[in-house]
Amino acid sequence: MATNLKNKKVLITSGPTWVQIDNVRVISNTATGRTGILLANKFAQEGCRVTLLQGPVEVAGLNKPVKLKRFSFFDELSSLLKKELAKNYDIVIQAAAVSDFKPGSVGRKKISSHVKTLKLILKPTPKIINSLRKLNPRSFLAGFKFEPGMEERKLIKEARKLIKEAGLNCVMANTLRKQRYSAYLVEKKKVYGPFLSKPRMADELVKFTRRSLDYA
Repeated sequence: MATNLKNKKVLITSGPTWVQIDNVRVISNTATGRTGILLANKFAQEGCRVTLLQGPVEVAGLNKPVKLKRFSFFDELSSLLKKELAKNYDIVIQAAAVSDFKPGSVGRKKISSHVKTLKLILKPTPKIINSLRKLNPRSFLAGFKFEPGMEERKLIKEARKLIKEAGLNCVMANTLRKQRYSAYLVEKKKVYGPFLSKPRMADELVKFTRRSLDYA
């Protein structure tokens, strides 16, 4: 008999993170946060107690049962995760498009717009996803890997690399090729998909989570 997800505690991260250039400017990315909202609603429909950590984008369409907490900056997301994961979630889904780089130094004042050339030295940010297993060792942990234009075999290889590095149960590896969306649910030994729409992808991730908890 399949596991009932009712009352399972689910934590989902979604949207972009900002990193500062100066006291008014940021570097961001094009993540919309819609994937996180879609997943939050799907798990809530299963009776889960869902918390969504959403970046600086709109939250239109989010259902009322979902508990919403907002962040804008990379450090804010990192701090929120540490606080939330102390609450022992059953399921953690890292879907946020986390900044991979940040400026080595941040201007305390607004950089003048009259500067003819602006040179930024960027350094890698810590890999937040690699810390999740340590913070919540018993949870079902899923990550997302988005690589636009990447062919299937390489995309799956990159997903399995992430599973190994971060101790994940699975990765939803997704891409856009010629403006067509496709996603693969990747675990250590199997690959499911492709799923050619985000609603289908979300449905399959919920189903896989339920099956995985059956064998936990």
